[in-house]
Amino acid sequence: MKMFAWVLAVALSGWFPQVMAEGDAPWGSAAVLDVEYQPGKVVYDLFTGSADEVANILDRVGYLYKLTGSEPFDSSIVVVIHGDAIPFFAIREWERQRELMTRAQSLTVGAPIEFRMCQAAARAQGYQPGDIHGFVQMVPMADAEIVRLQQEGYAYMQ
Repeated sequence: MKMFAWVLAVALSGWFPQVMAEGDAPWGSAAVLDVEYQPGKVVYDLFTGSADEVANILDRVGYLYKLTGSEPFDSSIVVVIHGDAIPFFAIREWERQRELMTRAQSLTVGAPIEFRMCQAAARAQGYQPGDIHGFVQMVPMADAEIVRLQQEGYAYMQ
């Protein structure tokens, strides 16, 4: 409560708006850390129905692979697809999702990046394995696959 009262007093005193109005950076600018990342095992949980969010995940997967040294024997990235993300990977959506699917498939070429889809969720949405692009592997259940991968040491990402 004391902190709130202090912030309120500063704001009301006119100091805070003055600092912001002057365009100053009262805390300076961000420092850049020189960090080297080691290859690892990561599982991405992809369930969104937003094309922008799917594109964001694909960007992150590609960049993570690039940052960790691209060592196929020391790294593994698995994207587990379920929920509203399933239709993006359907063959019948090829014309609408051509750019996203081309990007997703290209991540699997020569890299330890895999896409796995929940067969139970796909079936519930009316999709069979033959309805999904060939670079995707079907697993019985997304949640069970994510748990299994975490038990094998994979870090969970959303």
